[in-house]
Amino acid sequence: MKIDLTDTTASKINKALVQGRRAIGTPAVGMVLTMVIVTDEENAYDAIKAAEQASHEHPSRTLVVIKRHARTPRERTQSRLDAEVRVGSEAGTGETVVLRTYGEVSDHADSVVLPLLLPDAPVVVWWPVDAPDVPAKDPLGALAQRRITDMYAVESPLRVLESRARSYAPGDTDLAWTRLTPWRSMLAAALDQARLTITSAAVESEADNPSAELLARWLEARLDVAVERVETAGPVVTGVRLGTEKGEIVIDRPEGPLATLTLPGQPPRTLALKVRPTSELIAEELRRLDADEMYAVALRGKDTEENA
Repeated sequence: MKIDLTDTTASKINKALVQGRRAIGTPAVGMVLTMVIVTDEENAYDAIKAAEQASHEHPSRTLVVIKRHARTPRERTQSRLDAEVRVGSEAGTGETVVLRTYGEVSDHADSVVLPLLLPDAPVVVWWPVDAPDVPAKDPLGALAQRRITDMYAVESPLRVLESRARSYAPGDTDLAWTRLTPWRSMLAAALDQARLTITSAAVESEADNPSAELLARWLEARLDVAVERVETAGPVVTGVRLGTEKGEIVIDRPEGPLATLTLPGQPPRTLALKVRPTSELIAEELRRLDADEMYAVALRGKDTEENA
């Protein structure tokens, strides 16, 4: 069920949510958090779709904030809020409110969002694109326990990575880090099985890949070795090589969903290591709402471990 509201208020939106739930016979129970998505029109559809798919694991109220850019002098002075309320099959397993802000309302989106948050429930803010320089100090980011950004969506990801390292606050995370979970799990399992001292390391990837840089910094911090960055054709991270006194531990994934794991003295093994869709990444991030300390370590590299 969809309800369209033009030039509306947060109070009217809350009433529309109640009306929609009554119409389909669904009470407002079972939702575990509020997901706030801050995006533009171009990326809104994909972001909403990913959130709806993630809601099957984490039923939530999703608030999508789309700040509309004024095209005429009249629009620049016009202050307005339009909303689209979705409940039932239109909103996954929760409910979705698409908020389009105009004029001065865009500068105070937090005042629109605040009355629509689920009471006594965690808040997660996700910027698929155009994330603020310091997410924790953004008015919407300040409402949240977790703040999700994506360095893949910027023109200079490694420059942004350095900025995020300087401005990190507990609760910050990035999908460039989330994409590494299968790699980190596989590396941890390989090291546990091999039980060898690591003497060198290399991460192979396409140029300027933020996930590869985070992985290299994480390995430097955890293994206390210098990690070489090796540029390949990609796509994304294509391999990790760990040197030991008995040979190399190698995870190689040049393309496709399969990787080859090689341990010293053992035959190669083929393992699944696919590139996951955004919905799976968001679902993973919603499983834990405390501070991601390992992300902080990966951002700051070896210095984080030394200063701990």
